[in-house]
Amino acid sequence: MALRTWFQRLLFFLALIGPGIITGSVDNDAGGITTYSVAGATYGYHMIWTLIPAFVALLIVQEMNARMGIVTGKGLADLIRENAGVKVTFFIFIGLLLADIGNTMTEFAGVAGSMQIFGVSKYIAIPITAFAVWLLVVKGSYRFAEKVFLIFSAALLSYVVSALAGKPNWGAIAAATMHPHIPFNHDSVSMVIGLVGTTIAPWMQFYMQSAVIEKNLRIEDYKYTLVDVVVGCVATVAVAFFIMVACGSTLFVNGHGTQIADAKDAAIALKPLAGAMASQIFAFGLFVASVFSATILPVATAFYVCEAFGFEAGIERRWKEAPQFYVLYTIILALGAGIILIPNAPLITITLWSQQVNGILLPVVLICMMLLVNNRDIMGSIPVMK
Repeated sequence: MALRTWFQRLLFFLALIGPGIITGSVDNDAGGITTYSVAGATYGYHMIWTLIPAFVALLIVQEMNARMGIVTGKGLADLIRENAGVKVTFFIFIGLLLADIGNTMTEFAGVAGSMQIFGVSKYIAIPITAFAVWLLVVKGSYRFAEKVFLIFSAALLSYVVSALAGKPNWGAIAAATMHPHIPFNHDSVSMVIGLVGTTIAPWMQFYMQSAVIEKNLRIEDYKYTLVDVVVGCVATVAVAFFIMVACGSTLFVNGHGTQIADAKDAAIALKPLAGAMASQIFAFGLFVASVFSATILPVATAFYVCEAFGFEAGIERRWKEAPQFYVLYTIILALGAGIILIPNAPLITITLWSQQVNGILLPVVLICMMLLVNNRDIMGSIPVMK
């Protein structure tokens, strides 16, 4: 009987998982992989310790999102509009919209870079990828899309293979994590901030809460949702760990780092050091992460912008039911893919600009979340669930 009860609970949990794992996995996008790769190539294992505070920060924020979505039944954008007013909401979401268009461009740049490793032109890879992503969202249901997203999440574990191919020194990894030795200067401090900061993006908070609502989760489901969040956060940090190990084991040699500009450079540099297979697996991981995020980012952006201004939104709705949602989604996707196809497009400038806007808006979003989650009028008599 005990085994049967355990099995029933497992099936129930498997039916509820999705929002936490997907949101956490999307965090390992092209920008995140680039950041982890540069950290490993430049500092070896000595930046791995940053994953500990990054994990804590991600777990706290994602739990708040899940709790607010379950208790209120409303998305974060809807709650901000109701409590902060339309004017404040307008300026916040215009900034988020512009930043996310830039972020979507970065993801398609990741698609282009990863496919170059396999000899595929960006003029072939990007249009095909963009159309496939558009078709998945516009024609698919939320349940089908969620299954695809979970497969993408599992595929990111391919970085484990790349890391093991580099024959890492596990003793050195443990020592560097417990007692890191890094120079205290502008570059190292910026890298630490970047590693912790890349874990939490403003748009992720809106997607997480909207995903909880799309799944119709209730207060009784909270403990299972919490497990989903924890698993998602662990998976996110595990992928980041193995990316840093892969680059630290191969590109950081005899105390000297290798200068790389992005994740594509890391994949190319791995080939003579860890073999063609490690290089291709690394590039495959970059492709999966880029496609994954290029799917989620426009969806999340269109969802929270429409929600903030009172329009119908969601993958479960048809085009006729939510025309503003699908039109905005299509525009973001087309801009993100189209600009990358322009010859000599300033990709690095676009990436830096979008990340700077994210950095400005993130504290605003987190402050709004803190105020909302601790408001008894919104969350009820017990703002912190146990």
